[in-house]
Amino acid sequence: MPAHLLILLVKLAVAASLASILTRSSGFQRMLMREERTLSQRVKMALVCALIYGSGVAVRVANPSAYQAVDLGMEGSLVMGMLGGYVTGILAGVFIAIPALFESRPLTMLLFAAAGVMGGLLRDLAPDKEFIWKFTPDPTLASVRLLRRGDLRLAGFSIACVGMIALAEVLRQTLASVFPNGGVFALQQSWTDAGPWLLVAVYATTLFCVALPIKIWNSNLNEKRLEQQQLRLNEARLAALSSQINPHFLFNTLNSVASLIRLDPDEARQVVYKLSKILRRLLRQQDNLTTLREELDFIDAYLSIEMVRFGDKLHFVKEVDPDTLDLLVPSMLLQPLVENSIRHGLASKVDGGTIRVRSRRLGNQLQIVVEDDGVGIPEARLARMFEQGGIGVNNVNERLKVLYGDSYRMWIDSRPGEGASTGIEIPEQVSGTVVGVESLVGSG
Repeated sequence: MPAHLLILLVKLAVAASLASILTRSSGFQRMLMREERTLSQRVKMALVCALIYGSGVAVRVANPSAYQAVDLGMEGSLVMGMLGGYVTGILAGVFIAIPALFESRPLTMLLFAAAGVMGGLLRDLAPDKEFIWKFTPDPTLASVRLLRRGDLRLAGFSIACVGMIALAEVLRQTLASVFPNGGVFALQQSWTDAGPWLLVAVYATTLFCVALPIKIWNSNLNEKRLEQQQLRLNEARLAALSSQINPHFLFNTLNSVASLIRLDPDEARQVVYKLSKILRRLLRQQDNLTTLREELDFIDAYLSIEMVRFGDKLHFVKEVDPDTLDLLVPSMLLQPLVENSIRHGLASKVDGGTIRVRSRRLGNQLQIVVEDDGVGIPEARLARMFEQGGIGVNNVNERLKVLYGDSYRMWIDSRPGEGASTGIEIPEQVSGTVVGVESLVGSG
């Protein structure tokens, strides 16, 4: 009897292993994520699972004395019916049973197809398709849930699953006993010393061999759903941070236009025209990432407006490594930093000054520095820049944190009376290799 129990434990281990193998397939994960599937998707799902579960049947057929516990054909057909419906269950059962035909067990195909139908029936009985993932194989626990108010449907469905799986095992044992030669394979068919407790263990093993894959896949699906939810939250957070920048930039530019209308109406018209070009670009911008080349072009357009206000007092210098121009950076990364340099570094300086943007590669990192020769930042304020940096520094830092996690670095240096610099280091990403924020979020 201990040897028989060991075989049943091995069968449980095989069930978990086969489920884990399927979990590693991203295509299979996408199949599971869908609740509604087309006919071709159902067939594909049946074929993928038949390949895994059918290989277990083939191994058992090739060496029936040593590898009996790897035959999970009936359990796999039941699972496919529960997750994919009648078509998936029947097709999976038929394909999984093909190796058994070489052993002259024709009723195996009928049994597995019937198990697929039983799984499809359970899917139809589920009040909510999520109940399939949540059902418990423990009938005692299901009964306790049944007594709890408000949990009747899930508990009732769990009991129905236990009953249907037990019925499938009864069908297998019946066919195996009625047709000992040329019928179906049953693990305990040759066990002459099988007592009542061993029979209970056989039924429990079948039950858990159906439940284990569902629980393993459900755990994996929950992880994927959490990842997708986090991505959506990060995208929403990025959108909120970006939406803070654009109105702020627009408000400041309109203030410049307002001051020019009385002094120089023609120049005011030019500023409005340049502003319209910038806004059109912002409206077309859909991605969270852009090339450094495009970001610098935007800064040129932005500073052309600011230079109207400052005249010859404002100078802009680019010291950009040509190898960095096609690297990806977050959209609207530089504008808040350049604006911060103008407002806090140069605006109060009588003779104006120079803003310098430098970029270079450092290993697999892209380093960008925005510096000015303005009045600098007081030491007390410098220590609180990331907490009280307003739209400029604080916003950029938050966006980088969402996009890169711990894989970025941002710092601020200042020399009172001489100027300040803001530096950023982010992972190097070449244009065309990253699609959207999904590829970057969580990289840290």
